Amino acid sequence: MEKNVAVGRRKASVARVFISKGKGKVTVNGKDLKEYFSVDFLQNKVLEPLVATENTKSFDFVVNVAGGGIKGQAEAIQLGISRALLLIDEEHRLALKPLRMLTRDARVVERKKPGFRKARKKEQFSKR
Repeated sequence: MEKNVAVGRRKASVARVFISKGKGKVTVNGKDLKEYFSVDFLQNKVLEPLVATENTKSFDFVVNVAGGGIKGQAEAIQLGISRALLLIDEEHRLALKPLRMLTRDARVVERKKPGFRKARKKEQFSKR
């Protein structure tokens, strides 16, 4: 089986996911998943699509991720893995769609506007 490539995005993070037959190994930027994401809930977030489709030991993933913080990167990888699983078998859509793992979360940081301290916070009003 050749390598299939899928892309996942979240906030400022972009993840390219390469999927191939294997034993369930996930490598992120040349490091093991547990080494790259030291926090448990981020590891679980990345592996959610595999647990939902019962493929934790079926495929190997090599992931290149850049931009954003670790949470945005983990969610970008989750979307990339979900899309990669669909390339292998379209039947996985039934398990992933209800859990919202195929939807790109489009929320990003709002830009700062002129005359404001932040995106929406105004200067303090002075009556006199």
